[in-house]
Amino acid sequence: MANQSRFGVKKRSSGINVTPFVDVLLVVLVIFILTSNASIPGLKVDLPKASAAVALEKPKTRAITIDNGGQVFLDAYPVSLNELEERLRTEKALTPDFPVIVRGDASVQYAKVIEVLDLLRKVELNQIGLVTGKPSAGG
Repeated sequence: MANQSRFGVKKRSSGINVTPFVDVLLVVLVIFILTSNASIPGLKVDLPKASAAVALEKPKTRAITIDNGGQVFLDAYPVSLNELEERLRTEKALTPDFPVIVRGDASVQYAKVIEVLDLLRKVELNQIGLVTGKPSAGG
């Protein structure tokens, strides 16, 4: 009799199976980590507003930021236009087709953004995105 209870039909434990819940939470965590890389820490710019924005973030995306003083940054490091061209040409030699995003402060001179875009055309980069902010609810 004792052997039957040991090797017989097992009772189902009365508990909640949390494995599917943990799987869903891990997927949500991965999505959160991937989407949180869109901002570059350390540089605060006032982005102009656009009604529709397309995300171009990829792992090898290079970010060019122009602050309200007209200073140009490549991935949070200040550079001159000549240094920017040199670094982009080096990157293009390593990775021929990498995306570039341009973040310009809303109060920056339009000519400075055009200089950077002209430089990107000169380096023959084709995947270029302009980052904008979301429009405010009131306007």
